[in-house]
Amino acid sequence: MLKIWGRRNSSNVRKVLWCAEEIGLPYESIEVGGAFGGTQTAEYRAMNPNGLVPVIEDHGLPVWESNAIVRYLSARYALDVLYPADPMERARSEQWMDWTTSSFAVAFRDLFWGVVRTAPADRDEARIAAALLRCGELLTLVDAALEKQPWLSGERFAMGDIPLGAFIYAWFEMPIQRPELPHLAAWYARLQQRPAYRKGVMTALT
Repeated sequence: MLKIWGRRNSSNVRKVLWCAEEIGLPYESIEVGGAFGGTQTAEYRAMNPNGLVPVIEDHGLPVWESNAIVRYLSARYALDVLYPADPMERARSEQWMDWTTSSFAVAFRDLFWGVVRTAPADRDEARIAAALLRCGELLTLVDAALEKQPWLSGERFAMGDIPLGAFIYAWFEMPIQRPELPHLAAWYARLQQRPAYRKGVMTALT
């Protein structure tokens, strides 16, 4: 059985749980990281020398880095469903996967940690405001893309929607003043209609 290591309140772990749920893969979820600890043990470091979450083990193969895991599971178990067989269609998915990690996640981390994981008395309001502004600017690009197509992956849902979709739950559920991005909001509404998204992603924000 597929094993998934990582705390369920991590956006990167949510990607993997959601992906497994979309495919219908049975899996064992093992809570490690954060308050659960366990990522600095010799056994865990043997699977992921970075000591971070998530990690999976599938048929004896450990895989780390959340986007790599989503690609692997999609290619192995959902070829031409989550993992587009056509290279041009697949490139559309992969560009948004990598953009989420290289561009959006950096600003989003400051926003999320500032709002959700920092006590009000300890918050750096200027840093939070800057992160909120930057996230809004970046999501304007997403809104423009979703004006032309229903999914980031194109005309059908695929792996390209998973990385940003895992973050966007918190974007819409945090108590923040969001810019009006109607196509992004409609995409989020479509995501919420997916049972796998509700199970894998829509858990408590902590």
